[in-house]
Amino acid sequence: MRADADRLPQFVVAGAPKAGTTALHAALATHPGLYLSPVKEPKYYLTGGRPPPRSGQRGPGDAHSAREWVWRREDYLRLFDGAPAGAVRGESTPFYLHDRAAQRRMVADVPGIRVVAIVRDPVDRAWSNWVHLRADGLEPEADFATAVELEAERVADGYAPFWHYRGLGRYGAQLRDLYSLLPREQVLVLRYRQLVDTPRETLDRVSSFLGVEPGVAHTVAPENVKPYVADGVRHRVLARLARSGAALGAYAPPQVWRQVSRPLVAALHAGRAPRPPMSVEVRRAVLAPLLPDIALLEELTGESFDDWRRDTGRGDFRSRRPAPA
Repeated sequence: MRADADRLPQFVVAGAPKAGTTALHAALATHPGLYLSPVKEPKYYLTGGRPPPRSGQRGPGDAHSAREWVWRREDYLRLFDGAPAGAVRGESTPFYLHDRAAQRRMVADVPGIRVVAIVRDPVDRAWSNWVHLRADGLEPEADFATAVELEAERVADGYAPFWHYRGLGRYGAQLRDLYSLLPREQVLVLRYRQLVDTPRETLDRVSSFLGVEPGVAHTVAPENVKPYVADGVRHRVLARLARSGAALGAYAPPQVWRQVSRPLVAALHAGRAPRPPMSVEVRRAVLAPLLPDIALLEELTGESFDDWRRDTGRGDFRSRRPAPA
């Protein structure tokens, strides 16, 4: 049996959900010098070696999702047993950046860990997060701004982190705490737009950071893009079925529920529609509490994120109504 140190990851792709971690994971897996865990989001360092507590899984679908977390250490180590000799081992769990206990566990376990932290315009990220949950019938709130304002109440009620629309986008505070645990040279901060706009150069930068040859990894087709599903009677009926089924699915093996729920999710996605524009007023309201954190992120990185302060998003939508003069 190999020692634990030879079976643990040497890097993680962290932060933030809906910021391109799935795409980057798939792209890095094409590099022969890297070995990415076959389970894309094992979430091991979220668990502390114990089953996920039910107190933190009270949102629709949360308990079902938690059954897929890899919490037993031997199961986690086994994820890397297929790594070829000399390959740099890694995994991708975006919540590691947001979860401070996970940061501490990870660094204590692997002091030399390298972290690739992906950040995205926090309003774009929150919007994409909401679209994702709506598409799968889990988010009952049809108004994005209202769903965001429900965050504090939902967090207090024990909803899982994926419901933290603003919280997941507070990258300044997250990086500040990570930098208190790791030397900065072990952390690479990427922007989502870099992955989208300059993928080849960005993959080369990540490869160099991980100590493998640049110019080898290549992009693959996106896999985790959810359609926008318009509100309506049909969606509400299907969504209620999805939320009820997800609650029952918490008591079945994850692969069973995924198989059973596939036709229902397909029916929900069949209601796809063009993504509507976001009004300037909504964007400003969602952004306002995040402005101090953006300033902190700029202070920590020495980079400008002023484009995030604008009235037009850079992600999957555009605010088409101009700001008042």
